[in-house]
Amino acid sequence: MSLPTELLQLLESLPEPRIVVDTTYRILAANAAYRREFGETSCVIGRTCYEVSHRFDRPCDHCGESCPRQQAWKNGQRSRVIHRHHTPRGEEFVEVEILPLKDDRGQTTLFVETMRFLGSKGIPSPALGMVGNAPAFLQMLELLERAGPTHTPVLLLGESGTGKELAARALHHLSPRRDRPFVPVDCSGLPEALFESELFGHEKGSFTGATQRKAGLVEVADGGTLFLDEIGDLPLTQQVKLLRLLETGTYRRVGGIEMLRSDFRLVAATHRDLRRMVEEGTFRRDLYYRISAFPVRLPPLRERHEDLPLLVAHLLERLAPQRSVRLSAAAMSRLREHDFPGNVRELRNLLERALLLADGELIEPWHLTGFADGPSGGPAHAADDGIVPLSELERRYLHRALERLGGDKKALAARLGISERTLYRKLR
Repeated sequence: MSLPTELLQLLESLPEPRIVVDTTYRILAANAAYRREFGETSCVIGRTCYEVSHRFDRPCDHCGESCPRQQAWKNGQRSRVIHRHHTPRGEEFVEVEILPLKDDRGQTTLFVETMRFLGSKGIPSPALGMVGNAPAFLQMLELLERAGPTHTPVLLLGESGTGKELAARALHHLSPRRDRPFVPVDCSGLPEALFESELFGHEKGSFTGATQRKAGLVEVADGGTLFLDEIGDLPLTQQVKLLRLLETGTYRRVGGIEMLRSDFRLVAATHRDLRRMVEEGTFRRDLYYRISAFPVRLPPLRERHEDLPLLVAHLLERLAPQRSVRLSAAAMSRLREHDFPGNVRELRNLLERALLLADGELIEPWHLTGFADGPSGGPAHAADDGIVPLSELERRYLHRALERLGGDKKALAARLGISERTLYRKLR
């Protein structure tokens, strides 16, 4: 298909990488910005967008990823999503926006695809230690990217170890306040008697031991982001004081009479079910609605097992930058069987112990010790009555036996009285 000259000229003048794709996913044109970021267009013209961007052999939505093109086709409106794209620098997080173009009969015939690197928005790839490619992870990252530039309060919901503080820092780096302080407050770690003093500060002589005036964390966060971690653990007596701060932006130091003002962006996080706590009367309803304008759920690791290789490589690089350590196939298989109730934090602890136990550069299954719920998976593998399928029991037994024999499949097959070929089939 030959494109109008006017469209090509407009495309060439735009500052962000853009391509034109037809209804069969074929790339028909790419502008100068795309050529700078991704290389010469001669190698992409005529190829499909999903093959160029993801190395897929079929469209994104057939491979477990959301495709903005499908949504744009259905509603005729702009659509955007965050993907990991292949670039000359490796895989990077890219925001993809699709604009459908219609012909004289009102039929969608072309799509203009715009790519924006999240690194250009202040969120590096991998984003502040946040690594993943699973659909659930990318959906979460897309919500963070949408909320980041605004002043809207964000409530991060997720189990312990899912990276709520990393997500809060990503929101801060995406915001116009990125050059101002990011102030984390652990609501579960502060005694009730000290919470008000830590949050609002105190005047000299306001209580025993107050030998000088102290600025509170709210004052430190002025102009930046205040991150209230585990806000569900905050006592009711302190919730009302926090609510007043959020509604008026004003506070008084303990022992003071002067009304002070602080302008901050609020990000809160909890692993608790705040809705249920509201119904039970242990969390204020008005405070809940004040902090939950934009809730974002962080997926647990068991919902994104496909991210394990990326996470393992990233964590090993951070934990042992001087070593070229990797996991054996058997060790990775063992990790895939586990449900990780402690999520990414648990994975990090497992790898840290394995690095101490492994003398060489290869981590084997017997180096992975200290699983939170046993080495062969957790509650998600069992039925409600504790009964599991025989095939599951066999699989667990074979992996444990293989670990005891140091990964020697030939020896295990001989001990079991089966052929190596049968053993390989059962292990798969």
